[in-house]
Amino acid sequence: MEFVHIPVLLEETLKGLNICPDGIYVDGTVGGAGHSCEIAKRLSKNGLLIGLDRDPDAVFIATQRLAPYPAKVIHANYDEIKSVLAMLHITEVDGVLMDLGVSSHQLDTEERGFSYHTDAPLDMRMSQSGMTAAELVNTWSENELVNILFSYGEEKFARSIARNIVTARTEKLISTTSELAEIVKKSVPQKVRREKNPCKKTFQAIRIAVNGEFEHLESGLESAFYSLKKGGRLAVITFHSLEDRIVKRRFAQWCQGCTCPPDFPQCVCGKEPEGKLIFRKPVTASDAELEKNHRSRSAKLRVIERR
Repeated sequence: MEFVHIPVLLEETLKGLNICPDGIYVDGTVGGAGHSCEIAKRLSKNGLLIGLDRDPDAVFIATQRLAPYPAKVIHANYDEIKSVLAMLHITEVDGVLMDLGVSSHQLDTEERGFSYHTDAPLDMRMSQSGMTAAELVNTWSENELVNILFSYGEEKFARSIARNIVTARTEKLISTTSELAEIVKKSVPQKVRREKNPCKKTFQAIRIAVNGEFEHLESGLESAFYSLKKGGRLAVITFHSLEDRIVKRRFAQWCQGCTCPPDFPQCVCGKEPEGKLIFRKPVTASDAELEKNHRSRSAKLRVIERR
């Protein structure tokens, strides 16, 4: 099995995590182990890298690639960090990395059904289990489809796309990526089709819904942050504005101290910040990285330290 993985914002991530050779680190989305291998290389025999992934393909490959290092790979989602650590009798860790979104391997493996560039079964399941994208588009109501296309894809033509999906499936079930892509293209104005491929937002929205990505992200951030020891760091790489908004908001809440009304003469709530930002603004890819890896163009790295 070929599993090509170019780690995004690698040096910036390693700097943000501030690797301690004897530390314990969790890569919540181990993928092809690009980030994990570089973290593990910096660990002594007393350190440990724990790699998690919901995709069995990633677990198989990462296990092989991390074999020379002080590392364990476990088939689990990143919002299960707490339970995985408990299973390993670990109470706290020095750092957690969450590299969000769909992996290059998932996009490039045609039969996984993530890409609108090739004809394949309409699947999109990261875990390779549960509801498929085909099941979603063929069973969800028009209003439910409108809601996910607008909320998860910020698609302004959500209503016409959803309407045409519902119309098309009454004649024949939508079972392939090409069939869905054609419906999307017919649902937007010609001007939009000429400017760029109009399928990106719809495929993104359906993928997020199929995999419950935002629900897992909310609970995963909580699980990761509260698994850190004091001074431990959580690094999160996002690839679109909706993900980044969730991370930015949660980091801001952890960094907020007093919540008393501004007209109070002194603090009575006693709330102290639980975290501090390592980078004031999100870190983005350099021009050199953008040249090597076009998928880094939308990546943003945020890092928070637990106080």
